[in-house]
Amino acid sequence: MDMAVEAGVINQHLIDPEICIRCNTCEAICPVNAITHDDNNYVVRADVCNGCMACISPCPTGSIDNWRKVLVTKAYSIEEQLSWEVLPAPLPEEQLVATPSLAAPATITPPVPAAAPAEAVFRSSDWGATVPPWSAARAFTNLYGPKNAVTATVVGNYNCTEAGFESETHHIVLDFGSMPFPVLEGQSIGVIPPGSDALGKPHVARQYSIASSRNGERPGYNNLALTVKRVTQDHQGNAVRGIASNYLCDAKVGDTVRVIGPFGHSFLMPNHPRSNIVMVCTGTGSAPMRAMTEWRRRLRASGKFEGGKLMLFFGARSQQELPYFGPLQSLPKDFIDIHLAYSRTPGAPKRYVQDLLHERAADLAELLRDGSTHIYVCGLKSMEEGVVLALRDVAEGAGLPWETLGATLKREGRLHLETY
Repeated sequence: MDMAVEAGVINQHLIDPEICIRCNTCEAICPVNAITHDDNNYVVRADVCNGCMACISPCPTGSIDNWRKVLVTKAYSIEEQLSWEVLPAPLPEEQLVATPSLAAPATITPPVPAAAPAEAVFRSSDWGATVPPWSAARAFTNLYGPKNAVTATVVGNYNCTEAGFESETHHIVLDFGSMPFPVLEGQSIGVIPPGSDALGKPHVARQYSIASSRNGERPGYNNLALTVKRVTQDHQGNAVRGIASNYLCDAKVGDTVRVIGPFGHSFLMPNHPRSNIVMVCTGTGSAPMRAMTEWRRRLRASGKFEGGKLMLFFGARSQQELPYFGPLQSLPKDFIDIHLAYSRTPGAPKRYVQDLLHERAADLAELLRDGSTHIYVCGLKSMEEGVVLALRDVAEGAGLPWETLGATLKREGRLHLETY
């Protein structure tokens, strides 16, 4: 669907800079590369956006669901949008009456498509669900934004990776006291670091998945846990110091932090007791998997669980960089089926989570045939395609056409992708 054009007026798609938490979900999922960003804002190219709405549902805050009617000839440019601190007010109707000199052609000419490839391009993001499982609990979202952020107190902070190594990931517990902050497994929050950037602008919130279950890191308390890797390098290996990650990793018990959210309404765990959960993650992508596993563990301990299977495929560069390695080893084998892959172990071949999926193809195929199976993928963006391709291979190897199965998993909210 092309962006609507009526008498020289378009309904321009815009992102609200006040609410956007710069999580990159929209840019990653946009099928036509209409979304871009700088250090200040995420913005939409009016001449590229085709109004397909693929970015709307995955946005955790709803900041991307904003529209302004403007004359085609006066659509907000990328440069204008990148400079915004707030969205412009809607234009009065009288300003939208296009004069002959301003009126544009009745339609926007879409970009000329590239020559059709010989084979359809496989896009892993096309298979991610935007609806929650049918049995998921109701999620509360966007209770607190940047203008009414809540204060949480740090009540725990420890390195959950092996001590003595350069790579460091912290398990951080935040307590909200009597302030309402209801969360579910699979949701996330935003943390606003103090201070300002090089341009003097206050730091924006950084998003972190919740690593604890719905009734608190400590059952019965109004708290939650995060899994935060201390960022000391960018994706190219250049030395950088992550603003929010270092702020959180250095936080002391008793310190307070400003929090917004919670976010996320689809990456939620099923509640029906015979549901199977397949979890595929790398690094701090383990946070929502820990939350789901812990909730299932508590249900089992209370006798309220009827035996759905848990499978975990967890990748890291080395054992020393794998968060929660010790606690994972203590989980009962009849409770969760755990498989670990390391890509940088000296003297050993590189192994990735998708390799593990292929190795366990027979068991996975059995679960893929089961309509109670839900699959969650969380971690680095670079692993997403390999994982979805591996699922496709496993399905088709078992005689399950992926086009049919993948579409079913997406439609029924049973394959969820959350990569960054």
